[in-house]
Amino acid sequence: MSTRLVLTAFAVMLAACATVDVSTTQYVGAPRYQPTEPTAVQILRTEPTAPHDRLGEIMVDASTDPAPTIVEVEQKLCKAAGKLGADAVVVVYDRVQPVAAYVSGPWWGRSVETISGRKVVAVAIRYQR
Repeated sequence: MSTRLVLTAFAVMLAACATVDVSTTQYVGAPRYQPTEPTAVQILRTEPTAPHDRLGEIMVDASTDPAPTIVEVEQKLCKAAGKLGADAVVVVYDRVQPVAAYVSGPWWGRSVETISGRKVVAVAIRYQR
């Protein structure tokens, strides 16, 4: 009985935490650079006109209930871009969308609940010097 109580309490604590997961895909054939300082990485909403190289894509998956602050999401983007040696990231996709579903209840009266999450996709770029 006590194990069940501990597991339930642990599940409640995990559910109360905002999550932000980041994955990075470096483009094949893209130039490789030394890491840059994450605080120096710019966040752009449109592609710049200055000549630049595309280094890779960064995908951020964030919870929506509770939602992390925009500052947390931006920090994760900048940190991942910095590891690629980027000067900036261009956000190309930013949406809240269904990311999972769960079914509960007996087989004759089940209900389906969707779980929403925020997806942000950005392209890491480095200005040509």
